[in-house]
Amino acid sequence: MWSVEREKGHVYKPTHEIINEPAIHAAMSKTEQAAKDPAAIDAILAAAKERSFLTNYTPGKSEYVQGLTLEECATLLNVDAKDKVLMDKIYDTAFAIKNRIYGNRIVLFAPLYIANYCVNSCTYCAFRTGNKHLNRMSLTDAELRSEVESLEKQGHRRLLVLTGEHPKYTFDQFLHAIDVISSVRTEPCGSIRRINVEIPTLSVSDMRRLKATDKVGTFTLFQESYHRETFKKMHVSGPKSDFDHRLLSQDRAMRAGLDDVGIGTLFGLYDYRYEVLAMLKHSEHLEREYGAGPHTISVPRMRPADGSELSITPPYPVDDDNFKKLVAIIRIAVPYTGMILSTRESPEMRAELLRVGMSQMSAGSKTDVGSYHRDHSPATETAMSDLAGQFSLMDHRPVSEVVTDLMKDGYVPSWCTACYRKGRTGEHFMKIAKAGNIHNFCHPNSLLTLQEYLNDYGTPEMKQVGEELIAKEKENGLSDSAKRMLNRKLEKVNAGEHDVYI
Repeated sequence: MWSVEREKGHVYKPTHEIINEPAIHAAMSKTEQAAKDPAAIDAILAAAKERSFLTNYTPGKSEYVQGLTLEECATLLNVDAKDKVLMDKIYDTAFAIKNRIYGNRIVLFAPLYIANYCVNSCTYCAFRTGNKHLNRMSLTDAELRSEVESLEKQGHRRLLVLTGEHPKYTFDQFLHAIDVISSVRTEPCGSIRRINVEIPTLSVSDMRRLKATDKVGTFTLFQESYHRETFKKMHVSGPKSDFDHRLLSQDRAMRAGLDDVGIGTLFGLYDYRYEVLAMLKHSEHLEREYGAGPHTISVPRMRPADGSELSITPPYPVDDDNFKKLVAIIRIAVPYTGMILSTRESPEMRAELLRVGMSQMSAGSKTDVGSYHRDHSPATETAMSDLAGQFSLMDHRPVSEVVTDLMKDGYVPSWCTACYRKGRTGEHFMKIAKAGNIHNFCHPNSLLTLQEYLNDYGTPEMKQVGEELIAKEKENGLSDSAKRMLNRKLEKVNAGEHDVYI
């Protein structure tokens, strides 16, 4: 076992009550006709917008707000993705909610794989134990430092750190790797300011150890599929094949005081409507039990993985129209929950998804262990031909190109971590939201991180595009006091100071 429970006596809510499969399927069936009724759709969207705008809402201790009931969400999911009139209403509502809460800010991060050993047999994954073609490895401390240095020199400040589950790479080694990552510094002022993790499920006692590092932001774990029978088929053997134990991972994190958690499902394994509704029920459970819903929701869509036929022809493929639809509906359903977009999607598809819901995205991603610090000469690429990543990528743009494209499209690339470090989370954050002041904190801080990035890593073209964007955005809806503070802080950044925030 990668993680052994040393705390006995924890009792959890039965998992069949957390994810009530009959109730989810009943909601899907019951709402099929309502999904064709424009008046019903209008009513649902109007109510969702009111909830997301915190109309008649008293902030609690959590940042989680639910914009849709189970039946409302099922109704929207049943809307025909080819019905342009109804879909435009859904997209417009998702955009209005995203724009109200997140504005045009897009948080950037990079995944960092540190080991690909794995004892699990997940039929869709290149890291599965039965894949004999994969060159297995883990990073030494020196290699890990080189990886982080390479990422910092691209301008990254936020990482998602991942590993497989195997005794050859233990949880103790992973904790040591977190220490190494957080210690790396590069010129002119490169450092990782937030480390999120996506690792195998942990016991409560090991969740406490992860929390005790005081260096980890979000603990993320995907259920992959919330449908029991599908989960059983897709996870043939290994610790990950235990549906109940995996579903309770976030519960164990919460009980250990690690209340910043992420959830997700792999679209393509089962009916996307069911999976979205199940994520909503999982979120409800976390909010009800622990007073904190998920901090992030990820929506990866299945892509080909080395040696996996199933990944090439998924049992429940999700086309672009329905994928865009489900992203918009999740944004409406959980307006204050971060939504993460990976490089599994093409640049064109990512651009569409940003408009309807996504608030965070990876940039310059690689899913091979050790691939950031290697040179990419033809000789190196040939030598690496037997080393595959966890899955294939659709967006191969370097970070600089992603940043430039975002700015040209009117978005503000952001590496901000200020709210976490200033304690503007939970109840404090919701009071700011209720007062309509999120923009006066988040927007200036995003612009400060963008100016720092341009000063340290920007090409002449990027600086020109970025400085025009910053000049425009300084006037975009900020209060007079926020504008004055932003201008003072920008002067400090342009004078060479780093990590400046409000």
